[in-house]
Amino acid sequence: MSDSQTQPAAHSLVPADTTDDVRTRGAGVSRQVAVLPVGSFEQHGPYLPLATDTLVACAIAREIAAAHPVHLLPPVTISCSHEHAAWPGTVSISSVTLHAVIRDIAASLRRSGVDALVLVNGHGGNYVLGNVVQESSAQGERMALFPAPEDWEAARERAGVETSLLTDMHAGEIETSILLHTHPELIRPGYETSDFVADDRRQLLTLGMSAYTDSGVIGRPSLGSAEKGKRLLASLADSFGAYVSLLTSADGSVRDTGDARK
Repeated sequence: MSDSQTQPAAHSLVPADTTDDVRTRGAGVSRQVAVLPVGSFEQHGPYLPLATDTLVACAIAREIAAAHPVHLLPPVTISCSHEHAAWPGTVSISSVTLHAVIRDIAASLRRSGVDALVLVNGHGGNYVLGNVVQESSAQGERMALFPAPEDWEAARERAGVETSLLTDMHAGEIETSILLHTHPELIRPGYETSDFVADDRRQLLTLGMSAYTDSGVIGRPSLGSAEKGKRLLASLADSFGAYVSLLTSADGSVRDTGDARK
C-alpha cells in the first residue's frame, strides 16, 4: 500500500486526518470503508486501566489503517459493561443507546459518501453490535463486525498466545500483551501474579463478573508479552484484508483471500 493511501499517524486515540486526507484517500479506492473502534470503560483488575478495551480497539484500528486505505474514526469509549458494575469506575450505556449511536454514525457516513462501516469491537459484552450489523446488512447497507472469533483464533496461534480464547476472558494474556506493546506505561505492577481461571461462566449474564472473580481478572496475564501483542495486531491487520474485499466488491460476496497466517 502506498504512503498516500494509508492512514497518517494518530495522536493518542484521536485520528490526525484533515478533510483533504480523507478526500485524497477516498479518490484512490472504489468504495470507502470507515473503521470505528468501539471500546468500553470498565474494570480490568488492579493493573490494567478502565479504558483497556478502548485502547485495544484503537490499537487494532490503527494497525488496520496503517495497512489498508480506510477512514479511521475516533472511538466510542463507553458501551455495555453492565456485568462489571460491581467494581468502582465502571460506566455503561444501554444496548438501545449503543445501537442508536452506531446507526446514527453509519447514516452520517453514508451522507458524506462513505457507505461501508466496520465496527472494531474491543469489548465482548457489546452483544448488540452483532444485531446492528445483521439488521443493517439485511437492509442492504454495508457493515461488518471485526474481529470475529476466527480472526482472534488465527491471531492467537500466530502470536504464540498460550491461553485459549475461553480461558482468556478478561484482563488476561491477550489484553495484557497488546497493552505491553502499545501502552506499557499504563500497566500497573501486579499482572505477573494475577492469574485466575474460571472457564465455567454459564450464569455470567444473570450474575455478573463478580460471581466468578474477586479481582476482576479471568485469564493468565502473567503470560503476556509485548512481542505477543505486536504479533496479535499484525495478524489482525492481515485478517482485515478479507473484510475490505467483501465490503468493496461489486456484489458484496466473500472472496477467497487465502490464509492470513502465511
